[in-house]
Amino acid sequence: MSRQRSMETIEHSEYVTIGELVRLTGVRYSTLKFYTEEGMLPFEQAEENLTRRYRRVESIERISCIRRLREQKMTIPEIKTLLKQDVETGQDR
Repeated sequence: MSRQRSMETIEHSEYVTIGELVRLTGVRYSTLKFYTEEGMLPFEQAEENLTRRYRRVESIERISCIRRLREQKMTIPEIKTLLKQDVETGQDR
């Protein structure tokens, strides 16, 4: 098992793991895994070890956006549609 990186290291990294995103955002692992599986939280995967890597800044912004939309009582399918439209138009929420 590998040693956890320090928060200081994580906060300055371009890429983070899903576990590190949990630490940064306070969102449950299962929730982030669901967002990933639903295509709402993009990641890159290194071929050699199959570890999913998330762009730290973009992922934190995306998670914040999803949380705001959920607070507005939007459903997951509605949020997915909205996020897809944003990607197509290059818009940030």
